[in-house]
Amino acid sequence: MFAKIGVIDMPKLAANLTMLYNEVPFLDRFALAAKDGFKAVEFLFPYAFKADQIRKLLDANGLKLVLHNLPAGDWDAGDRGLACDPKRVDEFRAGVARGIEYGTALGVPHLNCLAGKAPAGVDDATLRSTFVANLRYAAAELKKAGLNLLIEPINRFDIPGFYLNTTAQALSILDEVGADNAYVQYDIYHAQRMEGELANTMRLHLARIGHIQLADNPGRNEPGSGEINYAFLFAHIDRIGYR
Repeated sequence: MFAKIGVIDMPKLAANLTMLYNEVPFLDRFALAAKDGFKAVEFLFPYAFKADQIRKLLDANGLKLVLHNLPAGDWDAGDRGLACDPKRVDEFRAGVARGIEYGTALGVPHLNCLAGKAPAGVDDATLRSTFVANLRYAAAELKKAGLNLLIEPINRFDIPGFYLNTTAQALSILDEVGADNAYVQYDIYHAQRMEGELANTMRLHLARIGHIQLADNPGRNEPGSGEINYAFLFAHIDRIGYR
């Protein structure tokens, strides 16, 4: 997959994406992605639209949807997930059901679970036990539907207070969850900001990484715009066998 990215004119594509995608209504972006040569897409949330609307656009443009997130609370009000909040377990479980409904309709292999920000006044042991219990529930429900569950470490600079920050923390939590359909979503940008050691981390833990996301740093912009050596990383990702 990553080898094919190299044939795209990345500066030209980045200009198109920067100027167009952020200004274009969501349902119009699928045609743009296909026009720019992509065969697969992902996005944060589908829930503001009917699943059949999105499915028709995927099919019409020859696109596969590879990922979307479980419901993450009130995004506009500052929520960034629910899974670590002990007071919102019922809301989280309802979101799992909704995510599965959309995921199965859209043919998604993975659903990403955002841990959320740690609520004020809740101790770490409670945050962790809540997160683990919610992930066990989500993984079991997703497995019934033939879906994988992902969890994503996010850097604390972009989202202060976010509960899950590092690869090691994610792996430790997944060890405790003990589900064979639960994996890390490894975001190169977030990992660069929190821990570095990108190539070796991906190599050592490839079997536990279900999906890779990327952007350059600083600015979370397109590959080649910042400090990360993406020419090396793309070749490395192919070499270690990520598909």
